Formats: sequence, C-alpha cells, structure tokens
Amino acid sequence: MDLFTSGLGFLIVICAALYYYTRTVTSKVNDQNFSRFQRVYLIVYLLAMMGDWLQGPHVYALYESYNMDKHQIEILFIAGFGSSLFFGTIVGSFADKYGRRFNCILYGVLYGIGCITKHFNNFHILMFGRLMAGIATSILYSAFESWLIYEHKQRGFEESSLGTIFANAYLGNSVVAIMSGIIAQLVANTFGYVAPFDTSLLVLVCMVALIFANWSENFGDSQAHIKQSFISALHAIKTDKKVLLLGLIQSLFEGSMYVFVLEWTPALTVESNANKQDSSNPPIPHGYIFAAYMVAVMIGSNLFKILSKYQDCEEFMRGVLAASAVSLAVPFLFPGNQFLIFFAFIVFEVCVGIFWPSMGTMRGRYVPETARSTIMNFFRIPLNLLVVVILLNDLSLSLIFKFCVGFLLTACLCQFLLNRLVTAIKNTKPTIDALITQVNDNNL
Repeated sequence: MDLFTSGLGFLIVICAALYYYTRTVTSKVNDQNFSRFQRVYLIVYLLAMMGDWLQGPHVYALYESYNMDKHQIEILFIAGFGSSLFFGTIVGSFADKYGRRFNCILYGVLYGIGCITKHFNNFHILMFGRLMAGIATSILYSAFESWLIYEHKQRGFEESSLGTIFANAYLGNSVVAIMSGIIAQLVANTFGYVAPFDTSLLVLVCMVALIFANWSENFGDSQAHIKQSFISALHAIKTDKKVLLLGLIQSLFEGSMYVFVLEWTPALTVESNANKQDSSNPPIPHGYIFAAYMVAVMIGSNLFKILSKYQDCEEFMRGVLAASAVSLAVPFLFPGNQFLIFFAFIVFEVCVGIFWPSMGTMRGRYVPETARSTIMNFFRIPLNLLVVVILLNDLSLSLIFKFCVGFLLTACLCQFLLNRLVTAIKNTKPTIDALITQVNDNNL
C-alpha cells in the first residue's frame, strides 16, 4: 500500500472517530422548526454544489477531446475567472435588489446553459458557456449564504445554530464532492466526456424545482437602485473595519486556496514520476489524493464544531490561518519530499474545512444585511484577480507557493486585528451599559 492510499485510509478512520465524538460532546438543537429549516437549505445547497462538482473533473479532458490546444484551453479557463470577476460581481449583486431566491434560481439557469454548450465543438460557443459558468459561480458563493443568514435571523433561531448549519453544509459538501467524482467518472466511461455535464444539468433542474417549491423570497434593500447597492457596499467596507478585515481575510485565503487547487499536482509529482513507464515511480493517484483532501475538509468541519464550543471564531482562526501558511511553505522548503508535502497539504485542507464555516459565521455577524450579496461579491474580486494573474504568468512553482504563504500570513495578521477589534468592542460594551444604568439610577 503506497503513501496516498494508506493516508486516505488513516484519514477516514480519524474522520469517523471525530464525527462520532462531535455528536457526543456538542449540544443538539431540539427545535423541529430549525431541523426542518436546516434540512430544506442543505438539500438545495448540496444539489447546487453537486451541479458544480460534477463538471470539474472532465472540463479539461472534454476540451482536449475537441482537439483544442493548451493555449485555447487556458483562454477558456481565464474567461471563466474573468467572467466571475467582472460580470459575476454585477449579476451576483442583483440578489440584494431582486431577491436571493431569484438569484439562486438564476444560478441553476446560467450553469445549465453552460452545460448545454459543452455539446458543441466550437470555441466561441464553449467560450459563451464559460462566461455563463463564471457568472453562476459568483452567485453560488454569495446568494445561497445570503438567503440562509436572512432567513435564519428572520425566524429567530439561536445565533450559535447558524455555525452548525455552516459546518454541516461543508461536511456534506465534502461527501458530495467525492460522490460527484465517482458519478462523473462512471458516466464519462459509459457515455463520453460530455455525460458529466448532462448529469449536472439534471441535478440543477432538480435544485431549481426544490427552490420553487420550498424557499421563500428575501431581499437586501429592494427599493435601492443597483448603483446604490454598490455605493452602500463600498461605504460599509470603508467605514466598518470589521467588514474590511473580513473581506481581506476571505480574499487572501480563498485566492491561495484556488492557486493550491491548480498547483498541488505538480508539487506532489516527483520528477522521475513524469516517466509513466517507470514502474518504480508510478504517476500519482489523483483520485485517491482528491478523496483524501475531501476527508481532510470533513475533519476540519468537525473540528470547527468542537473549537466553536470553547472559543469564538475570531480567536481560533488566528491559529488556523498561521497553520495554513506554514503548510504551504513546505513545497519550497522541502521540494521533492513527497511525504512531507502530502502531509502539509492534508493540514491545509483541514484548515480549509475550519475556514468555511468560520467565515460564514463571521459574515453573518458583521456584514450588513442591506447589501450582503453585493459585499460578498466585492470580496471575490481580489481572489479572481489573483487566479487570473497566476494563470497568465509562467511563474515557478516555488515562487507561486511563496506568494501564497505571503497572502496567508497577511490574512493571519488581519485576523489578529479583527480579534483585537472585536474584543475591544466587547470590553467597551459593559462599561457603556454600566454608565447608562448609573445615569438612569441618578435620574430616579
């Protein structure tokens, strides 16, 4: 048994034990209304994520099967990120004015159109599909969360239970990712490379139908003009340091994460493995490694539940971001050491599993409701820029990871500042309350 398969087995055992442990030590919400609300959201959200995951493994292979060269494929990928950067920021912001439910439905429609274009061996049609997919991605990472936070507050559930939903969402997302990879491979083997996109289209149709049937509509500021939503979002970022710091942390971490997704394969591939005929150094098993990453994310989601029981997100995320920076330093500190690099990448994915529910919880606390989706799409601008720059420049692997470490250390510094700011506000509030009480007593 090699490093990667044994590593996957070990991680599965840890994940199972941790999952059982969290069920015994974390408090359960015994509210049937909350349980139903969580179930309705998670089913739709996980179908939305499945629609995305099903497409990922075979995009490059499909383009290659259409006899496109490397440069054409790179242009198509850049178009997707560029579309998310420019058009996605605008369309994703429609959620605050026209409704989060409407935007989630729009996600299914746009991504479905992108799936249909995969049937055509035509560069311009495929480019149109990538543009639609880029816009859809911006909606996926803003409108669904915005809908959830508003409904959660509106229905009067406990604030701590929001973190539970986020943790379960990202735990389920990891399971869905593994299942999607298997399903995509099976249908691709049977019907060809376009079949995973047809499967994704069916999943997206089911998701849209469930939204129509079960979700109510909610808005940010439906009376405001789109331009006003952008102005409100910029004002919130400029005037509220908590929102600004949160945006920087998200952009820097997620930008590093997207770059990691593009670069983990060459980082783990020992040079002698390039020769696939060398039986002593076979090519790395991408499927097992991807599964190991997803299990590591599940471990992180379970750790979030435990950590949040004893500390606020603002506190423990300092250590998580520091650990993520150290883990991505390993590829340039110990190049060619496959064991250490794989171990470091697993640590990074555990940090990813903690990061997602933590950021969702903190955004729920600090991002203003009136322009929530717009602000969240603004946060995605730097990370899309980062990925586009990496794709456009032929940087060395070592330099790429050094940039990532720099981004993550900056994010860690921002998290320290955010925690200090929040702590100062908490310490000030009792003093103000005491003064108000004293004034009231004196008036009496």
